[in-house]
Amino acid sequence: MGSLEVAERTTIGLAAKDPSGILTPYKYTLRNTGPDDVYIKIHYCGVCHSDLHQIKNDLGMSNYPMVPGHEVVGEVLEVGSNVSKFSVGEIVGVGLLVGCCKSCRACDSEIEQYCNKKIWSYNDVYADGKVTQGGFAEATVVEQKFVVKIPEGLAPEQVAPLLCAGVTVYSPLAHFGLKQSGLRGGILGLGGVGHMGVKIAKAFGHHVTVISSSDKKKKEALEHLGADNYLVSSDTVGMQEAADSLDYIIDTVPVGHPLEPYLALLKTDGKLILMGVINTPLQFVTPMVMLGRKSITGSFVGSVKETEEMLEFWKEKGLTSMIEIVTMDYINTAFERLEKNDVRYRFVVDVKGSKIEE
Repeated sequence: MGSLEVAERTTIGLAAKDPSGILTPYKYTLRNTGPDDVYIKIHYCGVCHSDLHQIKNDLGMSNYPMVPGHEVVGEVLEVGSNVSKFSVGEIVGVGLLVGCCKSCRACDSEIEQYCNKKIWSYNDVYADGKVTQGGFAEATVVEQKFVVKIPEGLAPEQVAPLLCAGVTVYSPLAHFGLKQSGLRGGILGLGGVGHMGVKIAKAFGHHVTVISSSDKKKKEALEHLGADNYLVSSDTVGMQEAADSLDYIIDTVPVGHPLEPYLALLKTDGKLILMGVINTPLQFVTPMVMLGRKSITGSFVGSVKETEEMLEFWKEKGLTSMIEIVTMDYINTAFERLEKNDVRYRFVVDVKGSKIEE
């Protein structure tokens, strides 16, 4: 387009305007496609529990108006002059990050999700001060480094939850050397991330135990998701019988909960991997960890590189997500239901098939 002044392009999304978290239509500007940018028409966007935290200011860091959504799948409309990896018409994905410093140890190690200057895909600001907005919108502009190609043959609506929930589980299993077949894993909490945990761990050839607070998801865990065992955390006898049996537990619970009952389930050198965003302190007594050389650790989403690996793995194993597709006009109801855990197991918003009325 040469050096001509280009009018800023606008898009429309659904934004929270205050901590009530109610989303309403919001028109805003997108930056023009820079040399390293990809302009994307959004087709689908997954709904994550952390979106709920953000729109309601649960973490005390929310800025409004805020367009949430960070599991974005869409079609490339335009690419910048330096972009060679993507071309117009391709289906691509964008996850939780849209920027990083590119010069710290984390960035140099290709684990940019641990960069201290990472830029979130919404409720954040770019280096130039422009506010980032998320995926419940018609379009977005993202630097190519943070865009992933969706392998051919994967349905785009199925892919959306992989871009956060899927890679959130894949990354720690890969990093901590827990990919080999025959391990025994626990998945604590059977929500969006938990259901991905069962699918991915089973695909690695693990024996998988789902741990939940009630038995109401037992049938679906065992029959629909293919888990091998189901434990109710309040079942004292069952929990005692399962002591010292697991190599790892992926703890997806996003609210405060005791850790000791789950530490007891781990073998020597077992790992409790925390993934729920919890803003209250958790407690345990040190012998629970010391007397089995157990680890309590955390992991946060995954890198672009891990996301690409995980998408190829997902395709190779022929896996599918269990999702409920909704339109944009249902989004507030979807958040209400998500708050009550009333979803199997991830809402995906059909942005392309929705009309956002201004």
